[in-house]
Amino acid sequence: MALLFSAPYPSPLSSSRLDFVLRPPFSTCNTTTLLSSFLHTKQKRNHHPIRPHQKNGIKTQTLMVSMSLEAGIGVMGTKLGMMTYFEPNGKVVPVTVVGFKEGNIVTQVKTEATDGYNSVQVGYRRVRDKKLTKPELGHLNKIGAIPMRHLQEFRLFSVDGFLPNQRLAVDDLFQEGDLIDVSGTTIGKGFQGGIKRHNFKRGPMTHGSKSHRALGSIGAGTTPGRVYKGKKMPGRMGGTKTKIRKLKIVKIDNDLRVLMIKGALPGKPGNLLRITPAKIVGKNIPKN
Repeated sequence: MALLFSAPYPSPLSSSRLDFVLRPPFSTCNTTTLLSSFLHTKQKRNHHPIRPHQKNGIKTQTLMVSMSLEAGIGVMGTKLGMMTYFEPNGKVVPVTVVGFKEGNIVTQVKTEATDGYNSVQVGYRRVRDKKLTKPELGHLNKIGAIPMRHLQEFRLFSVDGFLPNQRLAVDDLFQEGDLIDVSGTTIGKGFQGGIKRHNFKRGPMTHGSKSHRALGSIGAGTTPGRVYKGKKMPGRMGGTKTKIRKLKIVKIDNDLRVLMIKGALPGKPGNLLRITPAKIVGKNIPKN
């Protein structure tokens, strides 16, 4: 019998539910330990109760956990590449150019009354109708929006002022000098060794050494008689979602529809990027 745990995600103005199933061989003791470590501080601080109930004949417990919200509505863009930007005082700044294809249209506004939480769903990058499935087209045709490839949600404290099929303009959301968070998928490197993946040092290349780029020892012998979890070893590198925080917007060019951001961004040219206002504690994120 599966043990289902339903965890609402409270926020100042909304809450939602997340269900996850723990199946055997997890025992009751192991399940309790896993959940207590998952909640830990939040449950102890907020004194959220655990409420058991039945759902389709399966024992269910409701647990209260918190979920991160965005500091403001964001947009999606396409990485174009890097270049050098010269400021008026002559300072050289390395920037990444982000372009915007047709899109960044509000496709759905979720509220606490209808969906249990507040968020704005945004679509990006127009494609042909045959590139989408019938359910995807039906979802967009419901509001009269163009067919778009990417749909992402931005969870907010309040969704007042957002309407379906509303276009989001970059120059209205951001200004030059603002700090932003950019997330995307990094470049996949394939299977790599310890030197490239974890910056290990190599062994001597001369004087009879037979250990050049080998990993070396991975643990003791009889005790503990195993390899510790999390040991840095060769493996798949890159191709994961990464967020780079507090990057500065150097320039906004409305004629070219590009955004110049200081520093490097994840992925290769053509990669999808998610741009949101930076989370700064005490400014747009409460200190507590």
